[in-house]
Amino acid sequence: MPKFAANLTMLFNEVPFLDRFAAAADAGFEAVEFLFPYPYSISDLQSRLADNNLKLVLHNLPAGNWEAGERGIACLPDRVGEFREGVGRAIEYAKALKVPQLNCLVGIPTAGVSVQQARATIIENLGFAAAALKKEGIKLLVEPCNSYDIPGFALNRSAEGLDVIRAVGSDNLFLQYDIYHMQRMEGELAATIKKNLPSIAHVQLADNPGRNEPGTGEINYAYLFALLDSIGYEGWIGCEYKPRATTVEGLGWLQEIAGQNARAAA
Repeated sequence: MPKFAANLTMLFNEVPFLDRFAAAADAGFEAVEFLFPYPYSISDLQSRLADNNLKLVLHNLPAGNWEAGERGIACLPDRVGEFREGVGRAIEYAKALKVPQLNCLVGIPTAGVSVQQARATIIENLGFAAAALKKEGIKLLVEPCNSYDIPGFALNRSAEGLDVIRAVGSDNLFLQYDIYHMQRMEGELAATIKKNLPSIAHVQLADNPGRNEPGTGEINYAYLFALLDSIGYEGWIGCEYKPRATTVEGLGWLQEIAGQNARAAA
């Protein structure tokens, strides 16, 4: 059975952020992920994880001014210094919270930044971050995102992410494969995952359309979960979706999987 981590940025929004750890544990999750830890103290996050016996499996590098619409700064030539400072801050949190991998959102190029400039800056920044994280035993991930939800985002397809990984040439840079984003951009989910499994360190999910829980849209998640098991994917799957109702009401898909596995083991 795949291992599922609750994305606390998206799930359990019925309660304040720091209370979502307990809510996730109560719902049966053993791991969590979220976008950014930086608004909270390391000690507060450590205590919430420990009190609820949860692992933190992923968070992102600092991504600029999120509230103003920035979705990363790794593609911006005039923000390289800020990016590098952010890598140091991310490492500080990751080491304290025992996070094994960090994701980089590369961002949206600003006016005047050419495609070539953005790509060169992404490669330079990812190379720096991959090396810095490797010294600490932390994996670096890079995530393509769909251009419908994030117009102008610099990496939109699996092939683009893999091309950047090859250009960086680091053995510490991997793909974060978001099923929802890639369904919107390219489809061919099963074939792409199977072909590129060695490069995929983390998977995230949501159904399409709507970015809601599995079973609400067009994606055959039962098939994909079985595929991930059959090809030996050992990482976590982050539940990064918007519940259609309350979070707990939308967890029927996960309870069904748990029941199926319990019956198979009996």
